[in-house]
Amino acid sequence: MTTSQERIIPTDLRNEMSRSYLEYAMSVIVGRALPDARDGLKPVHRRILYAMHELGLTHDRPFRKCARVVGEVLGKYHPHGDTAVYDALVRMAQDFSMRSPLINGHGNFGSVDNDPPAAMRYTECRLQALTSAALLQDIESETVDFADNFDGSQQEPTVLPSRIPQLLLNGSSGIAVGMATNIPPHNLGELIDGLIAVIHNPEITDLQLMQYIPGPDFPTGAQILGTAAIKEAYTTGRGSITMRGVANIETIEHRGRPDREAIIVTELPYQTNKAALIEKIAELVNEKRIEGIADIRDESDRDGMRIVIELKRDAYPRVVLNNLYKQTPIQANFGANMLALVNGEPQILTLKQFLEVFLDFRIESITRRTRYELRKAEERDHLLQGLLIALSHLDAIINLIRGASDTPTAKGELITTYMLSEVQADAILQMQLRRLTALEADKIRQEHEDLQTQIADLQDILARRERILEIIETEITDIKTRFATPRRTVITHAEGEIDDRDLIANEKAIILLTEQGYIKRMPVNTFEAQSRATRGKAAAKVKDDDTVEHFLTCCDHDSVLFFSDRGVVYCLKAYQIPVGSRTSRGTPIVQLLPIPKEEKITSIVPVDEFSSDEYLVMLTKGGNIKKTELAAFSNIRANGLIAISLEEGDQLRWVRRARVEDSVIVGSRLGMAIHFRCNHEQLRPLGRATRGVKSMKLKTGDELVGMDILPAAILDTLNTEEVEDIETEDIETTEETAEVPENGSIGPWVLVITMGGYGKRVPVGQFRLQNRAGQGLMATKFKNRKTKDQLATLGIVNNDNEIMMVTNRGIIIRQAVNAISIQSRSATGVRVQRLDEDDAITGVAIVPPDTGDAAEVE
Repeated sequence: MTTSQERIIPTDLRNEMSRSYLEYAMSVIVGRALPDARDGLKPVHRRILYAMHELGLTHDRPFRKCARVVGEVLGKYHPHGDTAVYDALVRMAQDFSMRSPLINGHGNFGSVDNDPPAAMRYTECRLQALTSAALLQDIESETVDFADNFDGSQQEPTVLPSRIPQLLLNGSSGIAVGMATNIPPHNLGELIDGLIAVIHNPEITDLQLMQYIPGPDFPTGAQILGTAAIKEAYTTGRGSITMRGVANIETIEHRGRPDREAIIVTELPYQTNKAALIEKIAELVNEKRIEGIADIRDESDRDGMRIVIELKRDAYPRVVLNNLYKQTPIQANFGANMLALVNGEPQILTLKQFLEVFLDFRIESITRRTRYELRKAEERDHLLQGLLIALSHLDAIINLIRGASDTPTAKGELITTYMLSEVQADAILQMQLRRLTALEADKIRQEHEDLQTQIADLQDILARRERILEIIETEITDIKTRFATPRRTVITHAEGEIDDRDLIANEKAIILLTEQGYIKRMPVNTFEAQSRATRGKAAAKVKDDDTVEHFLTCCDHDSVLFFSDRGVVYCLKAYQIPVGSRTSRGTPIVQLLPIPKEEKITSIVPVDEFSSDEYLVMLTKGGNIKKTELAAFSNIRANGLIAISLEEGDQLRWVRRARVEDSVIVGSRLGMAIHFRCNHEQLRPLGRATRGVKSMKLKTGDELVGMDILPAAILDTLNTEEVEDIETEDIETTEETAEVPENGSIGPWVLVITMGGYGKRVPVGQFRLQNRAGQGLMATKFKNRKTKDQLATLGIVNNDNEIMMVTNRGIIIRQAVNAISIQSRSATGVRVQRLDEDDAITGVAIVPPDTGDAAEVE
């Protein structure tokens, strides 16, 4: 016969497995892997911090061995392995793992190279000031619940009374059973601003909160590409945030060897192992999956990170860097999964829900603290009231006590005679004789009055929610003032996002590119208008062997198309070009675009919108011209796009925007010009990889110097003669200084500028329309044939334009177009810029009125 203890209970195996596994899963979820949404801590972290608090290891006390702390945690609260506890402690002390470390470590606590920390018997620790002020303060004031530890011998807090949203501040990652969490760290100051915004406006949305909390702020800095993933994570709880290290292209000087370009990495994405990254790059170079790298070395020191990736002489720095982004952890993704425990249950939370859960917890903590303080104040006041009764009947009470046979009798008589409580009677019996002095009696009365005021204030706090919210705001503002640090991670805006344009004012700017490839952007107002025939201002500190070659005005939001002599087009947003001062050299363009060393930029065109009813007209050095739809250039790859197919030895030189109804005017070095329509009869539209047709017949020794577009609206108002073919040189006999008749001064004009600094405006009507491929008409005579002056440029201008001229020595002058005389085609013009000997005008940019587009003429 079996006893009840030995009885076999039949059980359905399916139900038993299901129940047992669910119990195990919930145990792991709640007790180990997931953080609490209130204080942002897992049990092991909470136990470490509480144990250190109990040991008195505050920021102003000496460090203690980590082994001492680990032993305390294991013995009292956390019955697991010592490695688990020490690893958790180490991570809370690493400034590259935590945005605001909670523990101050002394000794070797590991590195970004994934070096292990020293053994716990060597390292020391204490709490950070932030931890004491923001996580552990008021823990003795009954703000949170306590529970028995594993053996019932101690009490431990179930949550810490956090004053800040610590879960968002330092983030968290953990793999539970069937679920995982991965919350990125944030900036303390921004979180507090967001929390205050929720306090003031409970109806605020997740997207509106992004004005205060724009995105994660990783301890290692680096960049976040785009805001779309951040929005997704904040509004849905999940999102893949792209992180990119900070890398710059620099020129490294070697003693006795030519200078080399190098990529310098100074910041890496969060949780990227630096040593493993360098190993990975070396592996890719050895496998020839990345070309152009000559050497890699780690020059990091106590001042900061510095990985030097030296490039081969023929490498394109931007191409190598793009390959590194694509193939190595210099660019990585952070898979945000905003999962945390709310009331003991795992929940995916949005940004606002995180702050609301924390705010509700903080309101509860302050309510509990206020109740505790009220109870303590009332208990103390109750004692004081008893002492005041004793002082008011002092002689009678002394006689009563002296006459009593023992303490219990005296106590009973006090309670009966004066209607006191046991606590008050005990206090009177324990009262010291020195409290009977007049001064001490006054102190008791004053303390009683102060406590009455305090009790009324605490009762008011409990009665009014707005008082509690005011206290929360005051406390977190104080924490922000003491502990907030500037943002480390820069949020850049990915291509295709509209936000970046909204963040940058659409100012007018000048873009200037030198022959040796230095580019910079300057506000147009850097140069105020000057009088005609003055010297101008230096616009760039050019080397002796360098000259300013391209010069245009545009707006900061425009796309800037860079056309090279090889017929390839590259693209940058204008605001991506670094701003430079008047005297700076600028940034090497190879740092911005993957341009080969033997390739040269010959034309720059700003575009505000890629429409299909507008064209790019391209003119080569050899005289070939073609037009291609502007829309064909709307998606230009990072490494460029073929814009025109060239004959052997030819180069693409000029590119302008035009419409079908417009007309083209082309000028040559010896002062000839041809004017023909852009319509499909003269110029039929061609695809990108085509050569084009002949534009102008040139004399021996002549070459093309420029091209500009005459808008159709202006063309239709002109009394141009019928189209005719001009095969012979058309020379006029008018005097050099001959002015144009009165009816020719309305405009627009063909602006003619010579390299020697002379210029004039010629009415467009004097350049009659011809058929393409003719010899053209004379555009100007030259002042002095002996100086070998030649045409520098010609272009179309209006009365309200200003022009900016640049010389090959980098001198810029800005002046109003209407300051330049109107003259006929055969006149020589007036002096527009006084030049030094051996200097010459190399480029002219037209500054449009406020509503116009920018144009460049060379």
